[in-house]
Amino acid sequence: MDQWALCAKHGFAASKQNIQVNSMGHRLSKIYTRTGDAGTTGLGDGSRTPKNSLRIAALGDVDEANSIIGVILCEDLPDDVRELFIGIQHDLFDLGGELSIPGAVLLKATQPARLEMAIDRYNGELEPLKEFILPGGTRAAALTHLARTVCRRAERVVVALAAEEKISDAGRQYLNRLSDLLFVLGRWLNKVAGGSDVLWQKGKNA
Repeated sequence: MDQWALCAKHGFAASKQNIQVNSMGHRLSKIYTRTGDAGTTGLGDGSRTPKNSLRIAALGDVDEANSIIGVILCEDLPDDVRELFIGIQHDLFDLGGELSIPGAVLLKATQPARLEMAIDRYNGELEPLKEFILPGGTRAAALTHLARTVCRRAERVVVALAAEEKISDAGRQYLNRLSDLLFVLGRWLNKVAGGSDVLWQKGKNA
């Protein structure tokens, strides 16, 4: 269960524009309530939705992306990239809050914009890419590419959700920018480790 669904499960008070977490430590201390045994889960506004709904799928994918970034943070990373990843984790939790509470707006326009600045910075240190690359190289780079693919999946589900329900534009924009940034960071982490891109060789095994 993702953490936002867990918070909603224990009924913390929330409004569309402001989340008020009351006695969060107490509410998170009880893990099971059996309320979801019938296949539904609670949202932050008190409503319930099927666990296979698009909203819950989006929540799960965002949570998965955040968890993979947590694994990346176990690697030996440059300090600036470490801080960037930690900031991204907080942003993804903001996005999880939006998805958990229909109508909530937590992400600001400055958050996708910050990712654009990071893309420009790290991409500016790389050689222009003329070929497709394979995910790989160092473990940190490979994990970053894995996070990128999960982020793209989350984006697809959020786009599908947006076709059915009103959600903020910032969430879709953030996931789109984050996927781009993770691609750049995968290349950059290989470079700073003394490696290079793993280039796709068309027809290699033909």
